Amino acid sequence: MPPPNGEKGGRPRKDDRMMLNAIIWLAKTGCQWREIPECYGKWEAVYARFRKWQNSGLLERIFHALNADADMENLSIDSTCAKVHESANGNKKGL
Repeated sequence: MPPPNGEKGGRPRKDDRMMLNAIIWLAKTGCQWREIPECYGKWEAVYARFRKWQNSGLLERIFHALNADADMENLSIDSTCAKVHESANGNKKGL
């Protein structure tokens, strides 16, 4: 994470880690911006930080760094296929 800019006065901004957790929570759950839990702060602040990081390319750099250190030893991919008998598909006989 980039270091915060010098103090310019006004209200201190939310912690970068909390904002990143909110963005990851949003991506994980697939909910709308307005449904972010209150513990992360206002959804407008999270969205503004997301757009700022997206436009600057910071999010992409973070996820590339995390991906480079990924543990592929416990990766599990499932390609299960289940066939159903033709009479179980709900069609009437002869159609």
